[in-house]
Amino acid sequence: MNKPKYKPLTNYPQYPEQEMLVRARGVLDVLSTRRTIRDFSDKHVPRSVIEACIAAAGTAPSGANHQPWHFVAISNPKMKRKIRIAAEAEEKAFYDSKASDEWLEALMPLGTDTNKPFLETAPWLIAVFAQRRGGVKAGMDMKNYYVTESVGIATGMLITALHSAGLGTLTHTPAPMNFLRDICGRPKTEKPFVLIVVGYPDKNVQVPEHALIKKTLGVISTFEE
Repeated sequence: MNKPKYKPLTNYPQYPEQEMLVRARGVLDVLSTRRTIRDFSDKHVPRSVIEACIAAAGTAPSGANHQPWHFVAISNPKMKRKIRIAAEAEEKAFYDSKASDEWLEALMPLGTDTNKPFLETAPWLIAVFAQRRGGVKAGMDMKNYYVTESVGIATGMLITALHSAGLGTLTHTPAPMNFLRDICGRPKTEKPFVLIVVGYPDKNVQVPEHALIKKTLGVISTFEE
C-alpha cells in the first residue's frame, strides 16, 4: 500500500476573533432569509451561475474523498415536462394511499398537494444522484463510503450557494424517484437523492407561516465546556 502524500496548507484564511464573529453572523443573516418556495418566475437564469453553484457543492467533504455525487442540471422544457408528469403520478399515489394520517397531518400546514407546476415553470431543475460506486477520479469503480452523509453535505452546500446567488429553491423528494434516473439517463448504480427546483421567486410568492417557525439555538444545540 502506498503511503499518503501531503502538501502544506498555505491558503487557509485566519481572522481576528471579532472579524470571525462578524463573518459568522453575516452568514447567519444571509441564510436566515432563505425560504423554500413553490411559486417560481420563469425568468432566465444563466447556466454559468448554475455551474458555479454546482462547482461549489463539489468542494464538499466526502467519505474517502470519493465525491459520490452527480448533478444533472435541467433546463430542457421537454425533460421538465416528463419529470413533472412522473413526479405528480408518484405524489398522487402518496397522498391517496401511501402516506399515513400522521404524515398528512404534518404536511397540512405547508399546503402541499399533488400539483407541481413549479417543475415546469422554474428555469432549472437540479437532480442530485448518489453514487454507490466510483472513486476519487472519473472512471474508477470502487465502493463508495458514507454516501448518504456525503451527498447530504454537498446538497446543503449547493442550496447555500444558490441562495447566496439570489435564487429561490425547493427541495422536492417524491418517493420513489427512480423515474429521475431513467429520464436523466443515469446508471443503475446511482440513486436519486433529491430534486432541487431553482429560479427567481414569483412576484406574488407567499410562504406558509408554519415554515417560518425555527427552533432556537438553545433547543438545537448543547455546549459542553
